[in-house]
Amino acid sequence: MSTTPRWLNAEERRAWLAYVDFSTLLADYLNRQLRRDSGITHTDYALLAFLSSAPDQALGMSELACKLRITRSRLTHAVNRLAEAGFVDRRESPVDGRSQLAVLTDEGRALLEQAAPGHVTAVRRAIFDALTPEQVAQFTEIGEAISTALLRVDATDSDPAVLPWRRR
Repeated sequence: MSTTPRWLNAEERRAWLAYVDFSTLLADYLNRQLRRDSGITHTDYALLAFLSSAPDQALGMSELACKLRITRSRLTHAVNRLAEAGFVDRRESPVDGRSQLAVLTDEGRALLEQAAPGHVTAVRRAIFDALTPEQVAQFTEIGEAISTALLRVDATDSDPAVLPWRRR
């Protein structure tokens, strides 16, 4: 049974296109800044940041893929590349010998500490310096509302394997 879509009205279309434009520009801007200043991608930075705030600075590969919202295959490539550079170690999980942990090394922590000031400056310049305090509050509420809606849709999906970070 086919239903007619609820097309976007003019203001919704304007909002959607603004989001598409700024999200693409922002991702490119943050990737360029991190590559130029620290030699890593935004995904690498997020991976190191998640590990730095985890207990024992270690996370299971599946949990890390879920946090980063990337496939386990893409995560494996990223962790292997960061491990070759000495920023991350891979270890067997002490809980179950079948799974692996990604562990932040001292070199990875140093890289994160070196990259953080420039990254925060870039985020501030691109987002927060362009917004009033009221707009920051609105931005927060909008982001949280959209994230909540997306998580609710993901939770009701009958096949969780369709989620990219659950794919191999």
